[in-house]
Amino acid sequence: MMVQARKRAPDEAEGIRVGFTCSKKVGNAVARNRAKRRLREAARAVLPDHGRDGWDYVLIGRAEVTAARPFDALLDDLRQALRKIHSPRK
Repeated sequence: MMVQARKRAPDEAEGIRVGFTCSKKVGNAVARNRAKRRLREAARAVLPDHGRDGWDYVLIGRAEVTAARPFDALLDDLRQALRKIHSPRK
């Protein structure tokens, strides 16, 4: 899984916005939809606590990893990615 994020301008909408995508490299439509369902559930579990208002997030499913990785590991990966995104830049 890969996470991209963007801080919105002050005049844009409030709240957390999330998008999900998987390329055809993930597999057929069934595999892509399964990967996106897992990403959606991970976002539902993690973003209310670790996401920030005024940010857009895009979760990108990766071939084999997103569908096969244990769900707890997927949650930990998302938490770690959000920590890295929101940590102060050096």
